[in-house]
Amino acid sequence: MDNNLLSVCEQFAAIFHAKSTVDQEACSISLNRNLKVTVQGRPSKSVVPAEISFEALDASGNALCLAEIAVLGEEIPRFMHSVIQQGLIVSALHNHWLYMTPSIYYMHIQSVEPPLGFARKMAHSFSFLSSYPVA
Repeated sequence: MDNNLLSVCEQFAAIFHAKSTVDQEACSISLNRNLKVTVQGRPSKSVVPAEISFEALDASGNALCLAEIAVLGEEIPRFMHSVIQQGLIVSALHNHWLYMTPSIYYMHIQSVEPPLGFARKMAHSFSFLSSYPVA
């Protein structure tokens, strides 16, 4: 395994105060939103993730950086504006579950850039959410 990948991955996770996982040359961290959500009237914690990753790290330090985060409907405008203002691409916004209260949407974000820059941008955008994602 590439020591540079491991080092960057650890720094990437530290920005979110989280632990990282490296699998098949991809670094990822898993966070959760602290939201009270029910699906079909049952409480669920697994439906409010924030997944952030990078892969295909090249010799110049750029990588494919990806994120998927659960957002409340009322959070979408401010959060999306912050993401776009920082030059990141919002590639999808959709729901996953029916009969969910409150309604949660999943935003997919991507870029090709140095992973630590992407992580800092995402951490900044998280400040526009009603609750910061936690490990």
